Amino acid sequence: MWERACSRKRFQDQQESRLTKENIRSTVSPMNEITHNETRDIILDVTEKLIYKSGIAATSMDLLVKTAGVSRKSIYRYFADKDALVVAALQRRDIRWMNWYKSAVDQAQTPADRLLNLFSVLTTWFASEGFRGCAFINTSGETGDPQDPVRKVAREHKQKLLDYVCELCTEHGAEDPHRLASQLLILIDGAITVALVMGDHSAADNAQCMARKLLDL
Repeated sequence: MWERACSRKRFQDQQESRLTKENIRSTVSPMNEITHNETRDIILDVTEKLIYKSGIAATSMDLLVKTAGVSRKSIYRYFADKDALVVAALQRRDIRWMNWYKSAVDQAQTPADRLLNLFSVLTTWFASEGFRGCAFINTSGETGDPQDPVRKVAREHKQKLLDYVCELCTEHGAEDPHRLASQLLILIDGAITVALVMGDHSAADNAQCMARKLLDL
């Protein structure tokens, strides 16, 4: 009887061990299935850089293939055509740029300082290597159709920026946050454009002076 009890105990232990291992595999497997697609990321990175540097029209599929070091087949595996690729690259830039901008602006301690920091952060960006203005204004200028997907991405980007500035205006206690945010957005985009066209990195400082008047600071 003792031997049978020991045998039964060993069998139970083996079953528990098997079930534990199966549970571990079933939990880890779905996590491992979510993999980082390096090829797709490389294609998007290169597309974004080329478009930001030279524009959509100047960024041919041949140039993308050569610069990214991938085949046309690889590009079309992830994107239906060049238009879809351009839109995906701009959407990716939108997320990254907004995350960077908001994180940098939010370093200021008070609502008023954060509103002024909207322009201080731009000054740093203007002086950075490779600055070529707003990617969304630039690419919108290459499209004639207001309903073009590129123009749609640009509108969504500017709306996100407007919403963020409006949040800051609300925190500041502005009487009409949306109206004030709309005015500040014009100063932001105006500074970006002047910095690009005129090469004037102090454009953001000048815009900040105007913002102080709007904010009574």
